[in-house]
Amino acid sequence: MTLAAGTELATAANEHLANISNTLIYSAMAVYTLAFFAYIAEWLFGSRSKVARTAAALTTTAKGKGAAPAVTVKTAGGTAVLERPKVVVRSSAGSRDVPDGPGAHGGDEQGDLYGRIAISLTVLAFVVHLVGVIARAASVQRAPWGNMYEFNITFSTVAVGVYLTLLALKKNVRWLGLFLITTVLLDLGIAVTVLYTASDQLVPALHSYWLYIHVSTAILCGAVFYVGAAGTLLYLFKDSYETKLENGGTPGRFATSFLERLPASSSLDKFAYRLNAAVFPLWTFTIIAGAIWAESAWGRYWGWDPKETWAFITWVAYACYLHARATAGWKGRKAAYLALIAFGCWLFNYYGVNIFVSGKHSYAGV
Repeated sequence: MTLAAGTELATAANEHLANISNTLIYSAMAVYTLAFFAYIAEWLFGSRSKVARTAAALTTTAKGKGAAPAVTVKTAGGTAVLERPKVVVRSSAGSRDVPDGPGAHGGDEQGDLYGRIAISLTVLAFVVHLVGVIARAASVQRAPWGNMYEFNITFSTVAVGVYLTLLALKKNVRWLGLFLITTVLLDLGIAVTVLYTASDQLVPALHSYWLYIHVSTAILCGAVFYVGAAGTLLYLFKDSYETKLENGGTPGRFATSFLERLPASSSLDKFAYRLNAAVFPLWTFTIIAGAIWAESAWGRYWGWDPKETWAFITWVAYACYLHARATAGWKGRKAAYLALIAFGCWLFNYYGVNIFVSGKHSYAGV
């Protein structure tokens, strides 16, 4: 076999693997869509939380006359009517010792069934998605993150992997499923329509083992930052809901049905903080690894390239958030706003710099 013929066979094999990868990515999107509808069903068919159902049952007016039902106890000589007990569905004013909600299923058996189906579909989609990413790597014979398309499909795989890992560790995060799958579908939709780039080799500057170290850690950090940002955003909604109840307000029916099933605001706050704090050292390492790679590729550790600048801005923003959490006056909502600003910096570093800004890191391929 001639060298030219061997090259043609290799090219054809790579193109075949690329087509397989594309098919698998689209198949994963189809399964994610089924999971999306299953998560929707879990939220729709799940009943209200057990705490809310109990409170409603004990505070319902008697025959519509405005009198709450009393508790009666039959005794030997007749019937003794006791004072109706006070139902405590949240903590006293000024404190936030609120129990977590039952989850998206609302403590309902039918809702829980749909939730389990959604998780099963998510696992199936994740496996198909992962194999699609591996096929893409095989088609280019390198790590599958040489351009924005590959970065997107890999990032969304890792984000789902983080979610499934937390579930496997018995963490109460099933409420995150609907929001995660929605954004994963958006991410993959953007990848296959706007960011798609045919399989190709890397520019010379990227031919380094640091590609595997630096970019892989950046993807993992981004996935964890995303999950933390989702928890932070839901914390803000749940905190407003609890504050309104604490002040004697009456939230709308939709807000009540949705927010009472989520973990308490304190739980969401701790969840987001722990994720961000755990991954922050790895983000620090990502920047250091990038600097070492830059010295190897371009002969300098730091040059204030737009990607480098925004990576540092993101680091500073998360450092401010973590410092704010340790400062009494900046806990709670103020620190949460900082966390969302930090994630916004990461998103701009992810999309904005690669697509709209020219620099040594302009490998978007779009």
